[in-house]
Amino acid sequence: MLGVARTALERYHDVTVDDDGALTFAHGGVLCVVQGMELEEGLPVLNLTCVVAWDLDPEIDVPTRVAMGAGEGLFGTPRVIRGKQGWDVTLRYAFPAAGLDDKAMGTLLMLVVSSASSMRAELTDGP
Repeated sequence: MLGVARTALERYHDVTVDDDGALTFAHGGVLCVVQGMELEEGLPVLNLTCVVAWDLDPEIDVPTRVAMGAGEGLFGTPRVIRGKQGWDVTLRYAFPAAGLDDKAMGTLLMLVVSSASSMRAELTDGP
């Protein structure tokens, strides 16, 4: 399943394969990683995590902006964490990967990373 994801992503991005098999790439300033696991025999799942922004101004109400739909998309769950330097925002999406060919996989992955990039642009006032 990670092989299909890699083939799909390499159409759009430079992809690095980490020692653990995870795929890393960047899209519009957003750092992304795809990891695979088999929850149960015959149920392969991919998890896409996008680091949308980090160290955002702590004086800005980032949690409310995210809750009100910053970068609103149909795929992925945003998370806002208060770090030492400010707000950090991630977007995660996990899905069953069985039966997806590289075209369908690419479409799904790009929908998620495009949402993450839109959210980043809204939160940082730029790409």
